Amino acid sequence: MSKSGRRLAGVAALGVIVSLVATACGGASGSEGSEVKWAFSLPTSWDPVTSRTGNDINTISLAYASLTRLDESGDVEPSLAESWEYDPTGTAVTFTLREGLTFSDGTALDAAAVKAFFDRGKTQEDSFLKDQLADVTEVTADSATDVTLKLAYPDYQIPYLVAGRTGAISSPAAASDTQKLSVWPVGAGPFKITEFVAEDHAYFEKNPDYWDAANINIDRFELTVAPDPATLVAGVQSGSIDFATLPALQAKEAEAAGLNVTVEPSLAANNVSINLNKAPFDNPKVVEAFRYAFDRQAFVDVITGGLGSTTSQPFPEGYLAFNPEIEDLWSYDPDRAVSLLQEAGYGPGQLSIQITAMSTATDRAELAQAQLKKIGVESTISVVPPGSSTWQSEVYLAKNPQLATDGTIGRESPVQNLLATYGPQGIMNLSGPHASPEFTAALEEVRSTPIEDPEYKNRLWNAVKVGVEQSPTNYLFSTPWIIVSNPDLQNLNILPSQVRWEGVTVS
Repeated sequence: MSKSGRRLAGVAALGVIVSLVATACGGASGSEGSEVKWAFSLPTSWDPVTSRTGNDINTISLAYASLTRLDESGDVEPSLAESWEYDPTGTAVTFTLREGLTFSDGTALDAAAVKAFFDRGKTQEDSFLKDQLADVTEVTADSATDVTLKLAYPDYQIPYLVAGRTGAISSPAAASDTQKLSVWPVGAGPFKITEFVAEDHAYFEKNPDYWDAANINIDRFELTVAPDPATLVAGVQSGSIDFATLPALQAKEAEAAGLNVTVEPSLAANNVSINLNKAPFDNPKVVEAFRYAFDRQAFVDVITGGLGSTTSQPFPEGYLAFNPEIEDLWSYDPDRAVSLLQEAGYGPGQLSIQITAMSTATDRAELAQAQLKKIGVESTISVVPPGSSTWQSEVYLAKNPQLATDGTIGRESPVQNLLATYGPQGIMNLSGPHASPEFTAALEEVRSTPIEDPEYKNRLWNAVKVGVEQSPTNYLFSTPWIIVSNPDLQNLNILPSQVRWEGVTVS
């Protein structure tokens, strides 16, 4: 099993190892006429403005390009914007676009189009970008290629923010019908959509007008909903699958079959998400008891086959935002948990809760159930049916669960991830709108600090610590990318929490 030495990138990400498959077929030398079939998950929306989760960046980036993008080390680099510059106060940043950009519908991608996108992100009623763009007070098109984001206060995270779906610019012409745009993407990315069937597949062809088209060696792309993970190894063995992200426990099976298995750094972090708005978690003693209830190492051993690592925060060890002080706050202590429950008025067997779990990740819910049993808490597991939109509606929008096994797989900046996880409008904050004033203040201090400032890391660590302490959610373990492949698909472009296709070739 090989391990990449890549440094973790600044994209924070979903706590369940997702099943991803790519099949490549045909093609001459240089991948001319090549086709790739990728089984993953379809996005919650093809419109970046109404896309609901960070995981969607893996798929919407087929059709869209963002203003900036992250390199393999997590640093920001040019994309649609060839450069950017802050004013001396840090309250305005101007992006300069490349010349001659167009959307896949032929509409010009100029400063006016970028302004229209951000204005829609801020004002459209069903926008999921409002939280990310909350500090953008005005967007101006200063010329055909210069667009300025004016900010309510200094925020040096903006170039990271617009490296993902928040900066995945859509055609203003297509946005005149947002309902259609949600099922038919029109962007300026590496591919153009040719067919879409909801909950089944999306087909694409190469976009010759993509600014980095010279590095796209795939002519046809088929995205389909992932099959049962149990079939992935057999699929690679048979040659019907060339690339798959495996559940950790299948890694040994793949190696035994003689396949290549690579472990890459990932920003995926898994948690037990708790809802303060639902009894019994409106009782602080119960919340505190659950801090000590979970054996994190057991999750690493059972769920990741020992390939993951324990964490008490939404960042894995080795990432800039990972604060080592947090790891000592709540060690596994079932006796302490029992004592706190008794103080809350619950003896053994007197407290019963419901655990909400994804249908593809019931293993962690079952382990959580077993560990809660050890502290005298009874529980049942409610399995949310397959389909990413179902989970988003039940958990992220309605916030119905008492407790859910969940996690994060990606945001483009640590601040953005903290907002999504702990912010008052954070999509993964099951206790929303709960967010302490101390957390909000700490986050604002990080935003106002240039990322090259020597104090940046200390301020970021403080914001992470405050966020973790004021939230009832317990992060448990992080997981790496675990990739099985055969040699047909070459030069794989796997970033810590995103799959990209620039440079990938088919032999």
